[in-house]
Amino acid sequence: MGSLPNDSKTDNGPRLGNIKDVAVIGAGISGVVSAAHLLRAGFNVTVFERTGVVGGVWDYTPQPDRAPPFPNVVPPSPNWSEVEKEGLSSDEVALIHAPPNPCYAGLKNNIPTPVMRSSLLRWPEGSEDFVDQKVVNAYINDIARLHKVNDHVEFHTRVESVSKPEGDSKWTVKTSTLTITDSGHTLTKKTWTFDAVVVASGHYHTPFVPDIPGLAAWKQRFPDRITHSKQYRTPAPFANQTVLIIGAGVSSVDIANEAAAVGAKIIQSRRVSKYDVLGPRLPKDAERVPLVTRFVIDENAEDAQQSPPLEPGHAIPGKAVLEDGQVIEGIDRVVVATGYITTYPFLGALEQPQVAWQDADDRVLITSDGYITHNLHKDVFYIADPSLVFVGVSHYVSTFSLFDFQAQVAAKVLAGHVRLPPAEAMRREHRERKARFQPDDKFHSMFAVEDEYVEEVLNWVNEEARKAGKDPLPGLDEEWHAGYKQLKERLRSSRGL
Repeated sequence: MGSLPNDSKTDNGPRLGNIKDVAVIGAGISGVVSAAHLLRAGFNVTVFERTGVVGGVWDYTPQPDRAPPFPNVVPPSPNWSEVEKEGLSSDEVALIHAPPNPCYAGLKNNIPTPVMRSSLLRWPEGSEDFVDQKVVNAYINDIARLHKVNDHVEFHTRVESVSKPEGDSKWTVKTSTLTITDSGHTLTKKTWTFDAVVVASGHYHTPFVPDIPGLAAWKQRFPDRITHSKQYRTPAPFANQTVLIIGAGVSSVDIANEAAAVGAKIIQSRRVSKYDVLGPRLPKDAERVPLVTRFVIDENAEDAQQSPPLEPGHAIPGKAVLEDGQVIEGIDRVVVATGYITTYPFLGALEQPQVAWQDADDRVLITSDGYITHNLHKDVFYIADPSLVFVGVSHYVSTFSLFDFQAQVAAKVLAGHVRLPPAEAMRREHRERKARFQPDDKFHSMFAVEDEYVEEVLNWVNEEARKAGKDPLPGLDEEWHAGYKQLKERLRSSRGL
């Protein structure tokens, strides 16, 4: 890694400047708004998108991703050469090169549209609060089109390495571009250099699969009956079956409602926490139970190597034991809706999956927990070198609105209009945040405090902009603040506060 600008060690803190060429990784909402604001600020922008479209997790394809490992609890080591194995068809290569995202056919936003929007474009007149993925995807694509982002996207291009060797002033980005023709496919490797890099690749790519005793054995024996929610597309396979869903997040609730609509019996196993607020949205006949502590296969079940797949209408020959001792039998399918591992495999040594989160030094970004992105100032700027920027790390937020705001802040800092706090002050703030962190909490959560974050960051940005004689950021408008106030009240009510 390179050193910070000369004034980074002064009491004034670092001010970036002389940045012209910026890479943006990802063309979902975070990447699109980042690119748009950077383009408006006059930067030369190149966006890398491994699929062939803009939209990120809101672009629906019927093809599901391959099954993740069972279990899958730490950030995996990248295997870039897997796509180059001999004998793979073009379709197989495409699946490995750009794994399908988790969008399912019935996906809708779970934050009302007035609170979930970019400053770059209003929703179409008359838009409902909750719309399906086609409408959301069209909205993202409209932003990209209106702000000329598409002209700067390298599609079908996977970022495999982002690095800045000691002493270098620029980031080196290595990519692989997939081209498929009637005669086959080719992979083209290329090396780029940039003054700054914006990581906007999201955190819904690598499924988290808990290490529940017996779950891996169930997956091995009954592979089509045990899936992660990332592979879910439609409820058709669940019709008139008993479905055990592990997890209590949005995908869990959506799958429960869609499956119940086709006659499924729903059992939701979950951990009780302050984030467990979606219970009222489950189907009325859904059963909520404690966490599964182990899966057991019946002793009389046939050996996996000998037995054919289970016939339709036959339940899994086994039982799920819950933490309160309760036993559930007659399960037809299990959906593991336990979320995702945060991983940026292209960041090389900055990702340390064998290091515990408590032991992360001031350079590590990802540790074994697979959730915390360490050493970021305000969830955006890599403290060791703020020319590495992250947009979209924060959880439990108004997504489009907050990520758009973070992108504007990033553009201000990269342009040199806003000075960062001294490096040691940023590190101290991060250490204090880690000291307050509890393992059952969500490190990047802004659950019901997002408005406070926006106000705090806006005050800092605009004070620095004033000192530099630059235009202030307007922040989020009154419509957003009014809508967010209502959202906070609903969240508190759902928690009985």
